[in-house]
Amino acid sequence: MASAIQTLPGFRDFAPRDCAIRNYLFETWRGVAQTYGFTEYETPLVEDTELYLRKSGDELPTQLFRFEDQGKRDVTLRPEVTASLARLAARVQRENPKPMKWFEIGQCFRYEKPQKGRGREFYQFNVDILGESSAAADAELIAFAIDTMKALGFGPDDFRLRLSDRDAWMIFAEKHSISDPSALLNIIDKMERMPDDKVSDLLSAIGLTRETVDDFIKNGSSPALDAVRADLSARDLLSYTETDLSIVRGLAYYTGVVFEIFDVKKSLRAIAGGGRYDDLVKGIGNVDLPATGFAMGDMVIRHLIEENTLALAQMEAWLDRQSAADVYIVVADEEKRSNALRLLADLRRAGVSTDIALTAAKVAKQFKSAQNTGARLALVIGSEFPEMQLKNLVSRSEETIHPNADAIAHIQAKLDSPDGPLLA
Repeated sequence: MASAIQTLPGFRDFAPRDCAIRNYLFETWRGVAQTYGFTEYETPLVEDTELYLRKSGDELPTQLFRFEDQGKRDVTLRPEVTASLARLAARVQRENPKPMKWFEIGQCFRYEKPQKGRGREFYQFNVDILGESSAAADAELIAFAIDTMKALGFGPDDFRLRLSDRDAWMIFAEKHSISDPSALLNIIDKMERMPDDKVSDLLSAIGLTRETVDDFIKNGSSPALDAVRADLSARDLLSYTETDLSIVRGLAYYTGVVFEIFDVKKSLRAIAGGGRYDDLVKGIGNVDLPATGFAMGDMVIRHLIEENTLALAQMEAWLDRQSAADVYIVVADEEKRSNALRLLADLRRAGVSTDIALTAAKVAKQFKSAQNTGARLALVIGSEFPEMQLKNLVSRSEETIHPNADAIAHIQAKLDSPDGPLLA
């Protein structure tokens, strides 16, 4: 007997509940984007590999799902969206007023070791502001990220946005005569994941002491960070942040203010992260277009929601409000099935989400199916048709729909009424 074929390591099936949770995340993300005045865009899942090799740093190329297509092209399943955005923005920026406030929700693929909050395919919420170089754009983006966390049900005791500036490290490197600032940034990026003695050895090799670096991480700043903090303070959001210059982000295209969001227990990898990348659009599309952006993945944020009582309760309440159908037609007399099917079609044409048992079944089983679909009303069609019984599955009340009544209008009114099934 042949063994069952499983999903590939790091890839997922989405059963109905998983799809519903994904929809909750997408709806919440889009809702915040709408309140901030952002516009949605979309880019391809497959891109020319060169797009990711130009300014991605040392790590990303080793994680690519890279292959040769039938046209002998070197192509890659996108590992992140920013490079695709840069390519697109360079092409269409003249047609769009600045700043361009854009977002995308889409799949990405990285050949990483699957672990908690991390897979080889995932959905990312990508938010970017292009065409604005001032710190106001960085602050707007950071406020967006904080409000996204709040919209998902997290409070100030649940997460922190760690704020930094790579330009501050460039000034530091120049002051200390560091010939290769990228080597310094690479060490800083990995400090939290390396033993202290190894960090000290690496810093010593480029002429620095651990004490000097730690002091700068604790006390350093920059004009951009000062401006961002002042902006966030005016929005009453500064309490969600902490300045932490050890955050430099791994990708080589970041140029200025950067940040990452962590849960306060640090039980997961970074929940979201991003920053300024003023040179990327020019490097990819030969257009000088300053930009800043951040991304949030669906896997890590779902794990965090499921570990947080209030965020989980909010998500479950949203899921409970979703139903496969608002109305379930219960056929109590199979001789009336043709009448039930006609009414089913009429309700659906009227825009009412309606379901029915496809074959004959006991009434009790049909009511069970109605509950399983999350239906709010059950319309019972029996031998007394055209008289029908309408049962409210929320309040457990029922009423008779008489033959001369407009059944469709009556059901629509019940579903729309503030005293109807939703609040009964």
